[in-house]
Amino acid sequence: MVCEILTYPNKILRKKSKDVMKFDNKLHTLLDNLYETMMFYSGVGLAGIQIGIDLNVLIINIPNEDNVQEKETLIEAINPVITHKNGEQVFSEGCLSVPDFHEEIVRAQSIIVEYYDRNGKKQTMECEDFLAVAWQHEMEHLRGHLFIEKLSFLKRKKFEKEWKKRLKLKSDKKSTL
Repeated sequence: MVCEILTYPNKILRKKSKDVMKFDNKLHTLLDNLYETMMFYSGVGLAGIQIGIDLNVLIINIPNEDNVQEKETLIEAINPVITHKNGEQVFSEGCLSVPDFHEEIVRAQSIIVEYYDRNGKKQTMECEDFLAVAWQHEMEHLRGHLFIEKLSFLKRKKFEKEWKKRLKLKSDKKSTL
C-alpha cells in the first residue's frame, strides 16, 4: 500500500523512533508499504517516521548503473546502528519529506552499520560513497532529524524563507479551489 509521506515542517518528523521488538507480519507489512511508497515517489530510501510510524525501520534501494532499482538489492534495516565512520564526502542530497530541494551535505565517506533484517537476523554492512550517504541520511530520520539541519546558518535561513513562501502559495491555491 502506498502511504502518504509526511513533509517538513510536520512535527512527527521530529520524533525519535523506537526499537522494533517483534519481527512479525505487522513488521513485514510495514516494510512492504515502505517499499511501495518509496518506489511510487521515486525515492532511494525511506524511514518509517516519514510515513508516521515511529519505529527504527528504514529501507534503501540504490539504482544500478542503468539507473534501475532492482528489488533484489533492496536493504531492509531494523534497529540499525552505525558502528564506524571514516573519511568525508560532499554529496547533493534531497529528501522525500523536503520535496524539490537539494543541497550539498557533508557526510562520512565510508561506514559500517549493524542492523536486523525482516526476520530478525543480525547483519553487518560496510559501505561507502552514495550508499553510505543514503544510510546516514535515513538514520538521521530515525533520530528525528532532517538533512536541512546540516545546512550553514545562512543557507538554512534562505531555505526557511523560500519554504514558507512555497507553503503559502500551496495554501493560497487550495483556498481558491
